[in-house]
Amino acid sequence: MSGQLGILDWGIGGIGVYKLIKQRRPDVPVIYFSDTGATPYGKMSSAELVARLNSVIGFLKSRGVTHLVIACNAASTAIPFLNNDGIESEGVIESAVAMTVKLKPKRLGLIGGRRTVLSGIYRNAFAELGISVRQRIAQPLSGLIESGDTSSDKLRGECKRILSPLRNCSHILLACTHYPAILSVLNEYISANAQFIDPAAALAKSVDNLGLSSSKLTDLFITSGDAGQMKKAALAAFEVQISKISEVAF
Repeated sequence: MSGQLGILDWGIGGIGVYKLIKQRRPDVPVIYFSDTGATPYGKMSSAELVARLNSVIGFLKSRGVTHLVIACNAASTAIPFLNNDGIESEGVIESAVAMTVKLKPKRLGLIGGRRTVLSGIYRNAFAELGISVRQRIAQPLSGLIESGDTSSDKLRGECKRILSPLRNCSHILLACTHYPAILSVLNEYISANAQFIDPAAALAKSVDNLGLSSSKLTDLFITSGDAGQMKKAALAAFEVQISKISEVAF
């Protein structure tokens, strides 16, 4: 099947997913869209988020995108309400739940952005499967990582505050694609027997089922924010060197 793959995130969190997709399918070109020019998705109202995502999806379709990976938990909570405009979309939440269930957690914790946690989308999904989950809002972490901070005292202080109530969990789901960038720091504040769950690999693997064909097109990186800051953050967080990023305003 021919087509163009897009990856959408508020920021550079999805670069980790992009990296894994390219390891699996280096022959599939990607259009990556970072929307840091907008209010963080986790802080938008439901109506604002749906309107913004529909606008971005329309833009990506105009650039030829036919299949979209929404590598953002906050954005994925809005998928049922989006006008996908003929684009096949895959969000991170379904992959995260499926991956977590396979691990059979005894005491499940979760850290995520404000919208992701307060939406109850994970709590409800796990409840239907007989799994209870203790959730913590970790909104400051994505902003710090987005700035290129992966190890400061401020970041460590936030990690300690957020994770302290989850120390007795056997598994902790990373419900934001930014968080794997600071996994070594996060591990400092949990028990030795606890395990973090990063659903990025499961989301990347889902692309295998899209039937996308090889192409000689090159990857494109687009942001509604600051291209220079995106380059800096992608390198600091995921060791991905991006040579060119186009800035768009809308």
